[in-house]
Amino acid sequence: MKFGLIAGNGKFPFMVVEGARQSGAEMVVAAIREETDPEIERLADRVTWVGIGQLGRMIRFFKEEGVEKAIMAGQVKHVQIFSRAIPDARMLKVLLKLPRRNTDSLIGAIASELQSEGIELIDSTFFLQKNLPASGTLTRRQPDKHEHEDIEYGLEVAREIARLDLGQTIVVRGKACVAIEAMEGTDATIRRAGQLVSGRLTVVKLAKPNQDMRFDVPVVGVPTIDAMVEAGATCLCITAGKTLMFDREEMIAAADNKKIAIVAV
Repeated sequence: MKFGLIAGNGKFPFMVVEGARQSGAEMVVAAIREETDPEIERLADRVTWVGIGQLGRMIRFFKEEGVEKAIMAGQVKHVQIFSRAIPDARMLKVLLKLPRRNTDSLIGAIASELQSEGIELIDSTFFLQKNLPASGTLTRRQPDKHEHEDIEYGLEVAREIARLDLGQTIVVRGKACVAIEAMEGTDATIRRAGQLVSGRLTVVKLAKPNQDMRFDVPVVGVPTIDAMVEAGATCLCITAGKTLMFDREEMIAAADNKKIAIVAV
């Protein structure tokens, strides 16, 4: 069976390509011109470059390659999708039918278009199960009493914003919400919180209640720890089994070095 990868930005697409290679699976890549690192050409079996709005071209490429299952990995900035994309006829049809202009609606509609051509969009972590943490404390230091209280409060708020398909991240201090993620991304949200309040911040990054693992899976990594250090955050809470940890060992080591607690719930 041949897999197709719809590659956005960051390390996620590279991890999927490497995971597929380790599993002995053949994978071709539809790389998004405005987002994907050109280095992907060195690693993938075959790559074609498509504009962010060229859904028809991407589907034709997958059909020509005999792709039966596709994976979507890597961020595509919301502003690119809804403000800068020049859609082809197929993407325009999708956009015109959207009930609302959010990630779930858009990617769900793209998944339906792929399915209509016999291409199944599957779990984006299909080749990366080892990067999903089990529940429990992942670092040497466990959250203290105040951090536990902030986690409990943060989980309540995070579940509500996740249910509404807003951002996945909130930052809390003293059971008060300091920052909520919108389109800027996790690390920018953490840094903004650090500009508003100094020190002892708790970051909660939560999957949606019914997280569709085919897309928009929560991701953390070493840059998350760097942003927390810059902002004075001391604790990170993520969703067990549904959050991808990039460079997991390096990330945990960086957190341990800065006495940051990471817990998966």
